[in-house]
Amino acid sequence: MAELRTIARHAGTVLVGQLATMAFGVADTMIAGRYRTDALAALSVGSAVYISIFVALTGLVQAQLPAWAQLRGAGREAEVGRSVRQALYLCLVASAAGIAVLRWPGPLLQWAQVPPSLEGEVQAYLGILALALPAALLFRGYSTLNQALGKPVLVTWLQTGALAVKVPLSIWLTFGGAGVPALGLAGCAWATVIVQYLLLVLAIATIRFGSFYAPYRIWQRIEPPDGATLRGFARLGVPTALAVMVEVTSFTLMALFIARLGSQASASHQIAANLTAVLYMMPLSLGLAVSARVSYWLGSGDERQARQALRLGYKLGLALAASSAVLVLLGRHAIAHLYAGDKPEVVAAAGSLLLWGAAYHVADALQALSFFVLRSYGVANRPLVVYCVLLWGVGLGGGYVLAYQGLGTLAPMQSPAAFWAAGAFALAATAATLFILLWRVVRSRRPSFA
Repeated sequence: MAELRTIARHAGTVLVGQLATMAFGVADTMIAGRYRTDALAALSVGSAVYISIFVALTGLVQAQLPAWAQLRGAGREAEVGRSVRQALYLCLVASAAGIAVLRWPGPLLQWAQVPPSLEGEVQAYLGILALALPAALLFRGYSTLNQALGKPVLVTWLQTGALAVKVPLSIWLTFGGAGVPALGLAGCAWATVIVQYLLLVLAIATIRFGSFYAPYRIWQRIEPPDGATLRGFARLGVPTALAVMVEVTSFTLMALFIARLGSQASASHQIAANLTAVLYMMPLSLGLAVSARVSYWLGSGDERQARQALRLGYKLGLALAASSAVLVLLGRHAIAHLYAGDKPEVVAAAGSLLLWGAAYHVADALQALSFFVLRSYGVANRPLVVYCVLLWGVGLGGGYVLAYQGLGTLAPMQSPAAFWAAGAFALAATAATLFILLWRVVRSRRPSFA
């Protein structure tokens, strides 16, 4: 029971912070929806691009969590600090790559056939968010460090406090007032930039002056890039980042393909997508907590405790996912109305998509937990292959075929539901495949999975 309490407390703390961060997007969705329907459609496309880039690059940084947790479990505190400093070079390279894509997204938008009426506003939105990317990645590195060290509460306090700044700032800059002109969707983006740099400054201050970090010797002169260390980062980080990119883009590219169906389809999809992304924070938080505990016990050399943490994580994850899905099914129309207000067509369409969203979430939760724990055992390449085949091929590709080309005697659906149905099926297959892979990996280390 002590291990379950540790996992639940860690996951709950991370969840509060993740929900606070996700509330940034929820607030922007509601604000844009009330500002103008076209603004909500542009946000759907713009946020899809930004999230795809940010989360993929985050995977490169976040992949170091097992390494730092294992160093902590082995009692090698000073090596944690050196590893963290080397990880700053990862953030530098990742930021440069991400900014380039966000500043020049034209080819991507044209490939996805985003309507010209949305393209200009989307490009302006992404150009502003490019300024926030370096700060956002560095703060995610700080978050990963705290999770690896078993102290996520510091991050949660910062993220929760940032929400209190982000919401009124987005409203003010979007609608204008007190001498500030109405900036529309750009106002939401500028609010994000301001908040991300505020978070980074506070994170740096806690590392510099917090006594908790002293044993890890983080605040020291940064060493030149170390080839061996960076190659070690890359072996786990690159395939993890690519896998995360495939996973996220299989979800976010739906918005780009759906955009050609019109503003109403994009707006209804944005509502379903935003809620699904919020729900994903639960398995994400649990995956981080379980991965941190499994990695800690592996670093300590205790395989039995690592397996115990893994079993408890699966039981808790399944219970949370099923409960959330039931709540979505029962309250889907009320949820859609909360987002869209007095737009009955959008409410009706979004309510229908949330039926698929409930199934999507359960499968997503189970596959995510397996993916995080596989990293603790040093497995990253095989999940990447699984993601490419199932999430891109079956999920995104299948959704495109169902929506625009038809399948056999089935006519093209011309509906966002085609992407959600194919995505839910692909995630279910992914969850089953990754679980079998994890079972084999763990069993190979001991005579029995149990």
